[in-house]
Order: sequence, then C-alpha cells, then structure tokens
Amino acid sequence: MSLTSRNGSIWKPEYLLAINPEKCIGCGRCYKVCGRDVMTLKGLNEDGDYVDLDDDDDYEIEKKVMVLAAAGACIGCGACARVCTTNCQTHGAG
Repeated sequence: MSLTSRNGSIWKPEYLLAINPEKCIGCGRCYKVCGRDVMTLKGLNEDGDYVDLDDDDDYEIEKKVMVLAAAGACIGCGACARVCTTNCQTHGAG
C-alpha cells in the first residue's frame, strides 16, 4: 500500500515487524521517538525468556531489550529505525 504525502510524493509505510534481542542493547531510543506505545522494555533472563522488569520475582536478568508490545499500533513512520544504532529492527509491509 502506498500513500501520498502532503506535497504529493509517494510514501510507503514500513511497519515494525520484529526486534532482534541478540542485537538490541535496550537503549530506549526507539521507545522515546515512538508516540504510539508500539514497544516496551523487558528483561531477558539466562534462559532467553522475556520477563517484566517490575516483577517482584527474583529473576536473573542478563540484559534489557525492547520488544513489540502493540505491533498493530505501528503506523510505519520509520522513526524507530532512524534512531536505532544497532540495526536490530525488521521493517516491512506487514
């Protein structure tokens, strides 16, 4: 699907489809530029499972990573891809 921008140029949305947890460093830059709550920060334990950071359970968190929270809310603007320093995101037509 292609859309037309205000000046008449063609614009094709590229939706956030996935975030690679091996590449993501959990910096939060993508989260800060997204006004639609598409992503959230999670912990990744030693077994490779995602855990909520606010859980009271005693999880051994290996690192923090961004995960898709509401993929359907993505409008395909690409702001998150422009600020990602590790190129950990996959974008496409959805």
